[in-house]
Parts: sequence; structure tokens; C-alpha cells
Amino acid sequence: MPEHVHVLISEPERRTLAIAIQVLKQLVARRLRAVNLGEAFWQRRYYDFNVSSALKSVEKLRYMHRNPVVRALVEKPEDWPCSSFRHYLLGEEGTVEIESDWTARKREGQGVTPKVTMTPKVELPHPPPKNGAEG
Repeated sequence: MPEHVHVLISEPERRTLAIAIQVLKQLVARRLRAVNLGEAFWQRRYYDFNVSSALKSVEKLRYMHRNPVVRALVEKPEDWPCSSFRHYLLGEEGTVEIESDWTARKREGQGVTPKVTMTPKVELPHPPPKNGAEG
């Protein structure tokens, strides 16, 4: 999004979410420092929401994927370049690195251990049929 970012992450094992967000913001700010010429990139506060079930996780992921379409920034979710949608839809690697079953297998094949622990596989339910038709 032009003025904000959505991130769906697991609670860090060793530290708090606040520290994880702080580190993320610092890493991005350092990379952008040369471009921004010292201007602040991040706002001081962030909004978080605890996702307590697989169903809620799917709901939030769908919201994140549809947000650029709802905001009329793109016509289809797969057109937004900084999204995980194409990863889930087509299994493509993109701008956003996603830890999934297939990326974990690819890393293992390269002799690289995943940096994060895998959560149980969540099946994304199919969208409801259009105009009430079954199928």
C-alpha cells in the first residue's frame, strides 16, 4: 500500500512482537536511508491484531490480498507487486518472501535450514460460489 503495510507473522519465540516490529522497521529504514535522505519512513506506532485461529488467519490474509483491489490500486490481487498472493496462487517467488511448504522443501534441497518454524498447514477455503450457485 502506498502509505501502510500489512504483515501476517507468528509471535516471535525469543522476544516480543514489539521488538520484532522494531527490528523490521530499523532494517527497512536503513535500506531506505540513502533514498529518503534522512526523512522518517515509518510512523512511531503500529496496529496489531491477534489471530487466534486458522480461519481468522485465512480471513486476514484474504483481506490483505484484496486491499489493493478495494483501494482501486490494481484490478486483480495478483497485480499488486508487494503481495504474497501470487505465491499462494501460483507458487511463484516474488518481492515478498513467504515461508511455506514448497519454499521449505526448496531450501532443504539447497542445504539451507528454514529461518522460522513452520506452522501447521492451513487449507485456504475456496471462495463462495457466485450468485448462490453450488460448484
